[in-house]
Amino acid sequence: MKPGELTKKCSMLETIIDNAYEWLVVVNKEGMIDFMNKTYCEFLEVDSSEVIGMHVTDVIENTRMHIVARSGKVEIADLQYIRGNYMIANRVPIYHNKELIGAVGTVIFRDTEQWKQMNTHIKELLSELVYYRSGSARENGANYSLYDIVGRSESIQSLKEKVKQVASGNVSVLIRGESGTGKELFAHSIHQLSERSNRPFIKVNCGAIPDQLLESELFGYEEGAFTGAKKGGKPGKFELANTGTIFLDEIGDMPPNMQVKLLRVLQDREVERVGGVSSKKVDVRVIAATNRPLEAMVEERRFREDLFYRINVMQLQIPPLRERIQDVKPLAESFVKKISMKAGKRVIGINEQAFQLLRKHNWPGNARELENALEAAVHLTRSETIEVTSLPDYLKDKDGIIAGNRKLREILEEAESEAIRKTLAQCENDKFAASEILGIGKTSLYDKIKKYNL
Repeated sequence: MKPGELTKKCSMLETIIDNAYEWLVVVNKEGMIDFMNKTYCEFLEVDSSEVIGMHVTDVIENTRMHIVARSGKVEIADLQYIRGNYMIANRVPIYHNKELIGAVGTVIFRDTEQWKQMNTHIKELLSELVYYRSGSARENGANYSLYDIVGRSESIQSLKEKVKQVASGNVSVLIRGESGTGKELFAHSIHQLSERSNRPFIKVNCGAIPDQLLESELFGYEEGAFTGAKKGGKPGKFELANTGTIFLDEIGDMPPNMQVKLLRVLQDREVERVGGVSSKKVDVRVIAATNRPLEAMVEERRFREDLFYRINVMQLQIPPLRERIQDVKPLAESFVKKISMKAGKRVIGINEQAFQLLRKHNWPGNARELENALEAAVHLTRSETIEVTSLPDYLKDKDGIIAGNRKLREILEEAESEAIRKTLAQCENDKFAASEILGIGKTSLYDKIKKYNL
């Protein structure tokens, strides 16, 4: 090779290495730097010509390059703390004619957050692959992934991107939205894409557990703590979720006395069982969800302000279905496919007239109401498609209230009954929440429920 060509090739190689994505350093057997590429020098704020010949420990903090250059042992994906960040580095010995002459080191991820983001992206692709291969979700733990969240609207796509961003961290997440919008699916997806994905995912519905049992459910109890306590005691949900994620659904329904105890657990990261005398450390990521107006509840002193700020580090707001009507079609198609497989019926789609009715409805119960309506339609249809005649009657009656020869009292009662029915569906039969929305007392609501046989 001619001298000019060799110089040209060396210059080309140096340019490639200097501008490589990874940071790269080469040391000799004594740990002296033979080469450090441009991007690494810029990060360390050193001159590339001055570092040549310096010992690597004088240039890179917490380095092990000199050790690898002596031992000849490869170190792959090792955490190294440099200038305020943990980074992921590879260190490989260099041999010439079977003689150890030095080592080359690269930083493949410039901080651990970069690795987590890459890991999140990989997990998303793997979850989609598993979905295609198995056709079903996992039976235990987190059953849903980001792929299970159906929607073409800009708001849903934006939320999916936000899930990818927050999943890799350990910050608490508060998921907000009306009943039936799919808050639980987002909670599952965050866990699936997180570093804790192979650890427990524990769900707790704070509104479904009686107040007197909630403490023992969350924190467990010791043997003999109360009448009927199991021999040996029982671990609570927080203990079961240790090293994983706990999903506190309907956290707005948690009674005030339990809010105090939950706050203490979140602050101290330790739990004490009912009847216990010592605490146990827990490492748990908290995801909470609610359809309640927590800010208003804080002002009314029905929800602790300090607890609100503790769980509201990162917030996801899921829009109701009526604000993203373009998602009705993909959701409906997904539900029909799932329901027909479960029911063992061959239903391959929805005709256009039926779709038009679905698009016109306000969906106070959101995606859950849509799924329930289509479940009824799948069972009622006598063809391979969902027809208008298969849909529930309340979706087909779009002409409003027809007076005819009826008295005003009858018309008002019909309207009142329908309003209560839809509000109860929206609130998942939560009488307290429904009474607040309707602006009537809880006792009055119970009377009307009884009157209209709802």
